[in-house]
Amino acid sequence: MAYRFITADVFTDHIFGGNPLAVFPEAVGLTGEQMQQIAGEFNLSETVFVLPPETPDGTKRLRIFTPKAELKFAGHPTIGTAIVLASIGAIAMIGEQTRIVFEEGVGPVPVVINATAGVPNYATLSAAKMPEFGPPLPAAGDLARMLGVHADDVLDNDEFAPQSASVGFPFILIPLATTAAVSKARLNPAVFDELLTEYWAQNVYVFGPADPAGDADFRVRLFAPQMGIAEDPATGSAAAVFGGYLATRNDAVDGTLKWTLEQGIEMGRPSTLYVQADKKDGNLTAIRVGGHAVQVSRGEIEIPQPITV
Repeated sequence: MAYRFITADVFTDHIFGGNPLAVFPEAVGLTGEQMQQIAGEFNLSETVFVLPPETPDGTKRLRIFTPKAELKFAGHPTIGTAIVLASIGAIAMIGEQTRIVFEEGVGPVPVVINATAGVPNYATLSAAKMPEFGPPLPAAGDLARMLGVHADDVLDNDEFAPQSASVGFPFILIPLATTAAVSKARLNPAVFDELLTEYWAQNVYVFGPADPAGDADFRVRLFAPQMGIAEDPATGSAAAVFGGYLATRNDAVDGTLKWTLEQGIEMGRPSTLYVQADKKDGNLTAIRVGGHAVQVSRGEIEIPQPITV
């Protein structure tokens, strides 16, 4: 049986930028094993399979796979799938802004899709849960050794310090002092195994100052070889975690905090992610991540195995 797919570049407004994504808009009939095989065949950071919702409030149900594993939640697949489905009419747009809910492994994920001149091109997700913070990390010097940077490059102070956190998917956040240090960082698998093999989180997110010539606030990178992703060009779920990290360290009591992130620069896939966090009475109440996406290709794949419905 043939299954249609659409690919898109996410967290960019032009082709050949951002993070590539494959979307199967009608995945009924595929087993989880087949979905994993297809994701491995595409070998993109994530491949999404769209299914009918299972709850009255859900718009669609998403199953998200890396080349090696299924994820409960991921940001660039959520943003990209929303724009793709709206673009092909699988989600009906109501004016210039349409609110939907994706059912994902982490729970319901609200998404707002924006259109310009009737063309869906931007979406914003709201994190399904507020951050959960993990156990202490190894010393800053050991983390620097793992990243191949100087010990002084890893910040560990009142403003920024290494910390792990999750909003449905856990990340290790490591602050670096300069843009150059972020660009220089390379994950050493042997040192990672020595320090973090059994740790609560397995995905390393480094951040530092953005290029001052641009409009971003932070330069970020994501290393996730355990998921089959040596480096990710744009990571919405990590951006949501990062927003929670920044907001909890910010003295603001009420209001909306905003940051712009640049990612994928070192890979030649420049990406822009917009992050917002709401605080009320000193408490974090919401995290949102937004970005653009553009369609790149369409096609179909013939699945030779018998299909189990």
